[in-house]
Amino acid sequence: MIGVSKLYCGAVEASDPLRYGRLSKNLPSHLLQFSVDKKPVVVWNVTRRCNLKCVHCYSHSEDIDYTGELTKEQGIDLLNDLADFGVPVILFSGGEPLIRPDILDLMKHAASRGMRAVISTNGTLIDEKMARSLKQIGLSYVGISLDGLEKTHDEFRRIPGTYSRVMRAIRNCKDSGLKVGLRFTINKRNFHEIPGIFDLVELEKIPRICFYHLVCSGRGAQLIEEDLTHEETRRVVNTIMERTSRLHDKGMPVEVLTVDNHADGPFLYLKLLGENPEKAAQVIELLQMNEGNNSGRGIGCVSWNGNVHPDQFWRHLTLGNILDKPFSRIWTDPENEFLMKLKDKKSYVTGRCAKCKWLKICGGNFRVRAEAVYNDVWAPDPACYLTDEEIGL
Repeated sequence: MIGVSKLYCGAVEASDPLRYGRLSKNLPSHLLQFSVDKKPVVVWNVTRRCNLKCVHCYSHSEDIDYTGELTKEQGIDLLNDLADFGVPVILFSGGEPLIRPDILDLMKHAASRGMRAVISTNGTLIDEKMARSLKQIGLSYVGISLDGLEKTHDEFRRIPGTYSRVMRAIRNCKDSGLKVGLRFTINKRNFHEIPGIFDLVELEKIPRICFYHLVCSGRGAQLIEEDLTHEETRRVVNTIMERTSRLHDKGMPVEVLTVDNHADGPFLYLKLLGENPEKAAQVIELLQMNEGNNSGRGIGCVSWNGNVHPDQFWRHLTLGNILDKPFSRIWTDPENEFLMKLKDKKSYVTGRCAKCKWLKICGGNFRVRAEAVYNDVWAPDPACYLTDEEIGL
């Protein structure tokens, strides 16, 4: 996760996380990525069921009943273990999490245990009443998926009218006092609409947007031919930086992030180095604190049936199940050789990654992407778009 607004626009300085000692339990949410202890943000897929049919769904969700999902009692046990372990953020995801009948009780319990409870949703079920309920239970943030303007988004979701329902959900959240933001997955079908998405953010005064680089897993595996070329990715990241800067110049400090490709960090730094070397010095220090990709260390996933994964895309790799052993013990198990390597993956990556001068900043990027393309977990991430010259070869 690269905070474009934090880094490129100078919304955060290197001294800011240092003031809190860089401990997850003390840091405000906007500085959490700079923690030194990297207590994991946990994505909990509370259900596999979904009312949409998104073409890039990593969980292969459908609008059907699935068996084997954790019960409410098992979910409460999970949340208690995560809170005791010091997990700072629990992200409720799916499928569509708001389909689960007891979701409000689960999110309320998470908030009551001191975790920041956030939700990733398609937004179609957030009417005025639901927005008020989410606010009342102490939810910290609502992230709503929007993968293009009206025609493109509805084609992506394969349900007509979804875009209009998303816009109503955004307004309902804002009217209820909930912090709300957009989640946009970049691919060949929609990258040309990113300027239009920035226009929408400005028009609707949406305070946050995350741009996700495509990770080809689940149904998204069929989109591998629709991933951007390296040159297209460079143009997109440049556009995101420039449009973010334009918003900040207008006095609109929208929080803008890119996610799932940590080559964005060095790319942003190199751009800034040519524009403002003094600010670039602050950025390189923050990128070193961020440490790049943290699958298996600073982020983890619990599936609907209790399986624990290094991240939400690595569904074919299970580290254990919380019904057999608590998450806290699975996550720190010294006998799990692969997990221990993943926590120190900079020592195991090969090829360009091993020789890259940005390795400590990027963290070797996405191992699941390397595995998908090369059948080798430690191979270079094929989505790295930095040139040999830029990485010091």
